[in-house]
Amino acid sequence: MNHYNFSEQFRKIHDKAVSLYAKGRREAGTFFSADELAFLAANGITAQHMYDYAEDYNNYDGQPGCDIALGIELVRRDYFLNVQQGKPSQIVLDVDAMPAKTDAVAGIEWLPRLMPKARAKLRGELPASLMYGCAGDRRFFTTHDILPHEFLSLVWRAGDNDKMIVDWVAARSKAAKQ
Repeated sequence: MNHYNFSEQFRKIHDKAVSLYAKGRREAGTFFSADELAFLAANGITAQHMYDYAEDYNNYDGQPGCDIALGIELVRRDYFLNVQQGKPSQIVLDVDAMPAKTDAVAGIEWLPRLMPKARAKLRGELPASLMYGCAGDRRFFTTHDILPHEFLSLVWRAGDNDKMIVDWVAARSKAAKQ
């Protein structure tokens, strides 16, 4: 694997997915060649992740966009290669056990749901039915002036320390409103 060219290769695959979705293709498993799937897997990324970015890009006026997707996947890739030693997790987040979308902590709606979702993204444990960086996540991030990959990195640093995450988000949110 050529690590230095990761971003360039990612952009090509992202753009291909966006184009295929725009042309009406709707099955994540049909988007990529064996070599592209191998590249994605070697970097802790699934075809479903790329499909989700393409779907939202086409349905939400170019959001989240390649730059945001790349930022997210760079953090995920770093965790995958350096913490997981390139070995995918066998665990899948139980969607039914997640907090509701309307749950709040410290007056911050969506954050209780986003924390386990971000941890699952970081570890490669999101089910196909969930996207880290979906429209709801993006609304949260823009409201609180947080980049999605910045939050993912925060979650990595915080580990299981929810208070650290809540305090950081509350401080960022307060600064965003000033």
